[in-house]
Amino acid sequence: MKKNIDFLLDIESEEIDFTKIPKRLAVIPLRDVVIYPNMIFPLLIGRNSTLKAVSVSLESKRFVFLSAQKSPDVDEPTFADIYEYGTIARIIQVLRLPNNLMKVLIEGICQAKIQRKYKRKDYLSADIQQIELIIPPSTPEFEALVRRSGDLFAEYVKSDSTLPGDLISAFQNSPDPVQKLFFGAANLKSKVERKQRLLEIEDLSNQYLELITMLVSEMELLKLEGDINNKVSDLIHKNQKRYFIQEQIRALQNELGEDEDYSPELVQLKEELDKAGLPEHVKAKADEELKRLERIPPMSPEFSVHRNFLELLTQIPWNEKTIDHLNIQHVKNILDEDHFALDKPKDRIQEFIALLNLAGNVKRQILCFVGPPGVGKTSLAKSIARAMGRKFVRISLGGVRDEAEIRGHRRTYIGAMPGKIIQSMKKAGTINPVMLLDEIDKMSMDFRGDPSSALLEVLDPEQNIAFNDHYLEVDYDLSNVMFITTANVRYDIPLPLLDRMEIIELNSYMEYEKLEIARRHILPKLYEEFGMKDLGIKFDESAIKKIIREYTREAGVRNLEREMTSVLRKLIKDLINDYFENQPIKKPSKKTATEVEIVSILSQNREFSSFISDKKIVIDEHTIEKYLKAPKFKDMKGELSDKIGVATGLAWTSVGGDIMPLEVMIMPSSTEKLTLTGQLGDVMKESAMAALSFIRANYSDLGLVENFNKNKEIHIHVPEGAIPKDGPSAGITMAIAMISALTNKAVKGTIAMTGEITLRGNILPIGGLKEKLLAAKRNGISKVIVPIDNKSDIIDIESAIIDGLEIVYAKHLKDILAEAFVSSPIVTIKSKTHQGVN
Repeated sequence: MKKNIDFLLDIESEEIDFTKIPKRLAVIPLRDVVIYPNMIFPLLIGRNSTLKAVSVSLESKRFVFLSAQKSPDVDEPTFADIYEYGTIARIIQVLRLPNNLMKVLIEGICQAKIQRKYKRKDYLSADIQQIELIIPPSTPEFEALVRRSGDLFAEYVKSDSTLPGDLISAFQNSPDPVQKLFFGAANLKSKVERKQRLLEIEDLSNQYLELITMLVSEMELLKLEGDINNKVSDLIHKNQKRYFIQEQIRALQNELGEDEDYSPELVQLKEELDKAGLPEHVKAKADEELKRLERIPPMSPEFSVHRNFLELLTQIPWNEKTIDHLNIQHVKNILDEDHFALDKPKDRIQEFIALLNLAGNVKRQILCFVGPPGVGKTSLAKSIARAMGRKFVRISLGGVRDEAEIRGHRRTYIGAMPGKIIQSMKKAGTINPVMLLDEIDKMSMDFRGDPSSALLEVLDPEQNIAFNDHYLEVDYDLSNVMFITTANVRYDIPLPLLDRMEIIELNSYMEYEKLEIARRHILPKLYEEFGMKDLGIKFDESAIKKIIREYTREAGVRNLEREMTSVLRKLIKDLINDYFENQPIKKPSKKTATEVEIVSILSQNREFSSFISDKKIVIDEHTIEKYLKAPKFKDMKGELSDKIGVATGLAWTSVGGDIMPLEVMIMPSSTEKLTLTGQLGDVMKESAMAALSFIRANYSDLGLVENFNKNKEIHIHVPEGAIPKDGPSAGITMAIAMISALTNKAVKGTIAMTGEITLRGNILPIGGLKEKLLAAKRNGISKVIVPIDNKSDIIDIESAIIDGLEIVYAKHLKDILAEAFVSSPIVTIKSKTHQGVN
């Protein structure tokens, strides 16, 4: 330990020459404490600004200015967060502790106030004015003040058992009235705001008046605390007396043989436990708790704890089970009815049902649906439950950071309850529900435990036959539960959990799939919800496509449904206004009814239905522009022109794929410089450095002169700078854009690329290829360059995505120069590697 503690300064107390105290001092803000003159007080310092202030004062004459913070919650206080009045102090001793902490022993010198403020880079500094305290002559009035304060201080110390009695003699024996004043104030338990007032008074008589006021106030508080303690003691005494009397009555009943019968409440609870069909080990626990409950007085808080536990045992399913629908065709029809596309997860569910037909006790594989928001992960799990005839329960794990939310709290804690798993089983009412663990990739951990570790027992088929909830304290069988989890990004799922699950990817919807979902599912649901089913309003296919292309840019269909809802809502408002302007009928009397509710009322009115039907309303592209105004997303096809210093990359995010134009500009500079903007992450910055190193190593092949970047700044920018970006797949895009800017050769506007680059120019495989190809096709890209190692991924991608795209496979950066540029910048090619075109 001695190696971790350094004595930086240790001096003897010495006489202070007030005229030699520097005017400008470092300022140290104090939390929850006020330091008075003549006080010696230890401070534990950990804030960087305070450490810097101490270092600065040690370099001069060791004087600092101490001022209390107005709020202790401020971590980096400014002058606005501290009081103007404080105390000049001298540093006596400094000890450096581990973890960048410092213990400083300081001695208060005199009252002072801030005269002029200076905000340094690392600490606060100010010009300090010493306060010349007005000390009155020794008059009878002043002596009376001092004596009254001494009497009150003695009474205060005697009333507070936490204070030592030696304080009284120390106060009375102090010859200096100033020292006596501050000694008394320092030993009070007043709030900081109250103690601060003494430092802001410049007359000793008025300071004593303030001290007397503080003492009287503290005496009143001590008196109130004493009264409260007496009341609590009386209450405890009454409860103990009641308990002893009840025990005596119980003993008498035992002698008379009258203690065999349960109270009516316990009799009913015992009957419910008998009907619950508890397993043997649970029945034994329940009988033990019931006997214990019978001996506890009903008024005791412990009574409700045991009763709630027993009631939970009666509410949890132990044997109740729904019968599975094992007809594969029935399951297929239900899934197809609820969802369009999603063939892979549908096939996996049918495989599971097929196995159940042959062997009823199949070990359950945990399914994990991974995909962007809005692609149908949660709703697919609901459809699986409906298809199998099982109950469905959902647990949201987003933001869960406490292990007790999974395993429950132990019953020793006040307000304890079972965990989310047992609560969901209680809600389901059967032992074989479909349980959805939603957003499993968004759990976190802190000092209260790691919930992902608690889920290991839940999701492991070998362990969940005996899941132990801390509240339940008995093993519970979860082996009949069909667990399904969802996540947006598989790489954010804890690895031990990922190892126990079968990952099923739900990719972004293509345009034709979104169109079918809108026609088959979204529109019928909205017509039914808005009461527009029989009004003959048509939603044109071109209008849906316009919303998809120009008003939404997403992997799923949530925003599509939101925009379609907005169009119908605005249309409803116009129809209602039009109807009442042309009809001599009063509006519905319901004043707070919305337009949708009014339509639901009016749809039963034949005249209204006829009025709407006669209009033969068709929602087309013009209707969309009328109600949704200007498009939110512009068509990129018009901007896909050949440009110098601009290359188009492909990006993948948790909400789907997108194209990423990347710009490079060369500018004169005093030194070689590489500037990266657009909120790029560390991996992306390193990719830019690797690309530049490759260009420098192969400058002659690219038609560049040696030291081509001498006295030049290469500026790389990725637009939409407000959005953080990271990942290695933009490596070849950066390289092509830099080569274009350096050689003054234009890059083809209709080509996009993705791939990680090495220092030797090799192109490494990337992820999210399907999403990236979808983004390329959506934005009018005709040719895409991908790493040759991703060729196997192309096989699994639907032909509808690849049709119309020319896929170029590349192993080395030199393989794509002829493809990427309008005219190749290569002068000589020393080595040509494999190039494939599909």
